[in-house]
Amino acid sequence: MAFDSLSDKMQSVFKKLKSKGRLDEADVKEAMKEVKRALLEADVNFKIVKSFVNSVTEKAIGEDVMKGLNPGQMVIKIVKDELVSLMGSEITEMKLLPSNEKTIIMMCGLQGAGKTTSVAKLAGQFKNKGKKPLLVACDIYRPAAIDQLKVNGEKVGVPVFEMGTNYKPVEIVKEALKYADEKNLNLIFIDTAGRLHIDTDMMDELKDVKRDIDVTYTLLTVDAMTGQDAVNVAKTFNDEIGIDGVILTKLDGDTRGGAALSIRAVTGKPIMYAGMGEKLTDLEPFYPDRMASRILGMGDVESLIEKAQAAIDEEQAKEMNEKLRKATFDFNDFLSQMEQMEKMGSMTDIMNMIPGMSQKLGNIEIDDDAMVKPKAIIQSMTKEERENPDIINVSRKQRIAKGCGMDISEINRFMKQFEQTRKMMKQMSNMMGGKGSKKRRKGGMKFPFGF
Repeated sequence: MAFDSLSDKMQSVFKKLKSKGRLDEADVKEAMKEVKRALLEADVNFKIVKSFVNSVTEKAIGEDVMKGLNPGQMVIKIVKDELVSLMGSEITEMKLLPSNEKTIIMMCGLQGAGKTTSVAKLAGQFKNKGKKPLLVACDIYRPAAIDQLKVNGEKVGVPVFEMGTNYKPVEIVKEALKYADEKNLNLIFIDTAGRLHIDTDMMDELKDVKRDIDVTYTLLTVDAMTGQDAVNVAKTFNDEIGIDGVILTKLDGDTRGGAALSIRAVTGKPIMYAGMGEKLTDLEPFYPDRMASRILGMGDVESLIEKAQAAIDEEQAKEMNEKLRKATFDFNDFLSQMEQMEKMGSMTDIMNMIPGMSQKLGNIEIDDDAMVKPKAIIQSMTKEERENPDIINVSRKQRIAKGCGMDISEINRFMKQFEQTRKMMKQMSNMMGGKGSKKRRKGGMKFPFGF
């Protein structure tokens, strides 16, 4: 996650504070120096860092904190509250117009920020909520951008309106609105042209659209990996055309994350969505309180639950539990479980949502591609082998190894771990159901299965 480095440094600071039974003013000021350094290294705007540290220090050296039973925890709470306030206090959602009216959302941003991908993800998510979206291709300078929007629109099942590159964007939008009337579509996403840098022509084009079209929301897509440049871009767009919110992309990348902590304070506009990956579900509503918790290593249980609910089919889960009790769990079930886990996102991201897990893992790296080999092995099996794991003998293993391009020793290791996992999951299922032995098997399940 973007904040991994900042999170590690913050947790180190607070570990020292929590280890002290009492705090004095010098302790707090020394801790705030380290917090200040960590924020600056995360590329947070200097003026914002100064204001943030001063505010936390002032509250933290108050009498109630110093004389409290757990002053270290109280200081951490103050820091969290200030982080939440800095990022906007609460989630900001778009309120769509009634279904008999058109909600028009204009997407803008620099080339390479992920605008065209984000607009398709957003349209797809609203479609899944029962809305009727339309994507409008207005990047008249790059035919490849129009093609990209059409491909992405097809992936999410949303129609795309385009007129090529010979018309002005405002003319394309007007025709798109007529098309939307004909097709009874009421949520219009305008994908405007991206540039390598901000220029007068770009701004004039956007102003023309906003002057002639009743745009409901103007959303700016910025790349979190560009740090303070992202904040400067947001400020310029807001000053020039006025924006209603920001989509911050590539927060899953190797970035310092300062943009997320600076944009609201600099522009006064909220971050509405955060892009955390390439999948449709990887564009998430931006929750300031949840992000603050993750930065401070407190996890994000709410987001984890939401991811699980979206990825896991309830009926399938009931069937799986019954199979576990009867020890009929097979490779088809195992493959299904892996696919549901993949829908939830990367293992690194999931682990960071579990309170305290980031500290326990320390510097241990989680291989997010660890399910690739197990899936390849299962996909090299016959239908009969998947349904009846016990029939897999040496000759079958040799054929499976050849099919997935692995050594037979890897197949043996996988089979052994699958069998151990099946037994352990049956034990856990029985225990949770009040049946079976309470004795635990020695050792433990390696996840994901030792690969």
